[in-house]
Amino acid sequence: MIQFLDLQKITALHGNEIEQAVNRVVASGRYLQGNENKSFEKNYAQYIGTDHAVGVANGLDALILIFRAYIETGVLHPGDEVIVPANTYIASILSITENRLKPVLVEPDITTLQLSPEKAEKAITPRTKAMLLVHLYGRCAYNADIEHSCRQNGLLLIEDNAQAHGCLYTNRRTGSLGNAAAHSFYPGKNLGALGDGGAVTTNDTALADTVRALANYGSSEKYVFRYKGRNSRLDEIQAAILDVKLKYLDQDNMRRKAVAEMYLGGITNPAITLPHVSNFDSHVFHLFPILANHRDNLQKYLRQNGVDTLIHYPVPPHRQKCYREWNRLSFPVTEMIHSKELSLPISPAIADNEVSQVIDLINNWHY
Repeated sequence: MIQFLDLQKITALHGNEIEQAVNRVVASGRYLQGNENKSFEKNYAQYIGTDHAVGVANGLDALILIFRAYIETGVLHPGDEVIVPANTYIASILSITENRLKPVLVEPDITTLQLSPEKAEKAITPRTKAMLLVHLYGRCAYNADIEHSCRQNGLLLIEDNAQAHGCLYTNRRTGSLGNAAAHSFYPGKNLGALGDGGAVTTNDTALADTVRALANYGSSEKYVFRYKGRNSRLDEIQAAILDVKLKYLDQDNMRRKAVAEMYLGGITNPAITLPHVSNFDSHVFHLFPILANHRDNLQKYLRQNGVDTLIHYPVPPHRQKCYREWNRLSFPVTEMIHSKELSLPISPAIADNEVSQVIDLINNWHY
């Protein structure tokens, strides 16, 4: 079986260094808020190109804490509107509603599968105060039109960079393009921990300090609590592991790009719509999404022939039970993507012969 994502093989790529890092933390006796966190935060901020990185427990917390910090500092207020792509993962939207802000779902561009700048511009009202830009599938969603809309309308630009570690816009990395960015280090991400983890990056010192306090029960001084905070920490073991893997992130992303080039150059089945990639620097291929009219049949066929795939995502946010108030809304482009999308195996550890096998199977599939 060709696994969709073989985490054992991915970990083994840098296994010796990871093992040394874990042993170092175990022997240190310091497991929270120690030197490993400080080192990773410094190195990750430098890599992304921001003044600050704040380690937190996971990517969802990173998003929630950004919005919460803006509310605590009076920049945002409950009821403010936040533009967000309608086809995003549910975590993006949960972070908005968790803070009593109002998500405004906007359709993606069918060519890029990213937030449509034109539709986002039309969705802006006097109540709109922020845009949550999600770099889905590992593709940079930022462009000059998005930048212009935010500047022209005085909107905060917050990035959800969970799927795009290392991605570039011209010579700047995603995670440094807006006012603040949230990052997830879930094991399957391009920069993945051996557990869970997340971070907030920003050039805004006041925001970083507020996020750090909120994540520490609301305290920046021991036993003194300015905010009603939460407990959200990146533990020392995960920080040490991430520091090891960060050194190889660009190298690992290059392998992902090489796999993507094989798929793009090799899949010729006319029933398959491949990703449109005009600039490989602006994509790190966290996922390789294809579109197929008979997606479920294709997935079954591939599974029967030893290839594991995943769907990102089978049910769009506006059709989820947790948002019943949206269930009757219509987002045709989003619904089409969710009915046709299938993600093929892609990782730094997949072998060329495995990629070739996937290509041959897809080219021989017919419905």
